[in-house]
Amino acid sequence: MKLHKILLFLLFITVASTANAQSSSQLKRKKEALQREIELLQKNLNKAAQSKKLTLSEIRALSAKIKLMQDKITVINSEVKNLDSQIHENTNTVHSLQGQLAQLKKEYAAMIRFAQRNRNSYDKMMFIFAARDFNQAYKRIKYLQQFGQYRKKQADYIQGTEKNLNYKIVVLDKSLKEKSNLLREQENEQNKLAKNKNEQATVLNKVKRQERELGRDIAKRKRQQSAIDREIRNAIQREIALARKRAEEEARIAAAKAKADNKPAPVERAKTNSNVLTATPEAARLSAGFETNRGRLPWPVAQGSITESFGRHTEGEASYTNDGVDILTGDGATVRAVFGGEVLFVRIIQGIYVVAIRHGDYFTIYQNLRSSSVAKGDKVDTRETIGTVATTSDGPLLHFEIMRGQAKLNPEAWIAK
Repeated sequence: MKLHKILLFLLFITVASTANAQSSSQLKRKKEALQREIELLQKNLNKAAQSKKLTLSEIRALSAKIKLMQDKITVINSEVKNLDSQIHENTNTVHSLQGQLAQLKKEYAAMIRFAQRNRNSYDKMMFIFAARDFNQAYKRIKYLQQFGQYRKKQADYIQGTEKNLNYKIVVLDKSLKEKSNLLREQENEQNKLAKNKNEQATVLNKVKRQERELGRDIAKRKRQQSAIDREIRNAIQREIALARKRAEEEARIAAAKAKADNKPAPVERAKTNSNVLTATPEAARLSAGFETNRGRLPWPVAQGSITESFGRHTEGEASYTNDGVDILTGDGATVRAVFGGEVLFVRIIQGIYVVAIRHGDYFTIYQNLRSSSVAKGDKVDTRETIGTVATTSDGPLLHFEIMRGQAKLNPEAWIAK
């Protein structure tokens, strides 16, 4: 029973160590991803710093970088907490294994002393022949055999426990060193964060001095976005009108056929825009597939950082609404479709390409493209290249939107975390 308990204890240690290792690896991957985003933002901020003119993109990139740095410190804190838990667990395991090893050695020493006292073959034979009958003699023979086997097993368990104890001591020492490194990294990141917050305060003071200029910049963006929004609304409205016309034509044909067959005409219910857009099996399948992948859609660029989120924003006294998300990426980055569908339109508005893709009654819009590799009516697959991002005074920035019918949706709720 003692040996069974030891085996179960060792199994528990192995499982717990594997679980902690998985958790640690996940935290490391998350920290590395955050660091890549921070480096991307810093690269673009370095370029922006060469210009004396303060841009909204620079303000947003700095704010996004500070948030990412705070997220990274939070991940480091989780790593430290995780290591503390591992260190505590491994310390308890080492103490427990030391206690078990001492007990196993004590029991083994007692067996050795017993074997020494009864090592004479004559004594063993006398022990067997002193049996009352044959059955008892047979049982005594088996006992002596099992006793020898048990001694060997006990020696093996001692070696195994010593090996596991040494391994756990090595792991514990490694964890303590790793914690020390993490605490140094945490201190460095906090110093960097303080420096960036000071930089942000300087930028915000600069904003106050350039508020009028930034207001004009926001007004210009509003006009540009309004022009794009009109194009998008008109295109979607035309798509809805065409789909409704097709549905009405199909209903008219069905009614005429019913009349020719002397059957009552099918009752037609009023169709919503969503019903109209998903009237065909292919459109219904695309729409359902898009909805199923909520929170798991790939990003429209392979690498990027969201510098402005969905919703209402205020800069100084000026305010505006972002109907999508702005993703800062690398120069000439490839823009990809986030889901399969059909290209609704490709437009050049004020010198930049805008691509809209229909996925049933859902639409994805990709703005600020330098070039487009698709045309209206093209079928595209998930992650298929549709163009390259343009680099403007705001840097290589992709504006990405998701709509259902005419309703604007928050892309961050749809793309993978």
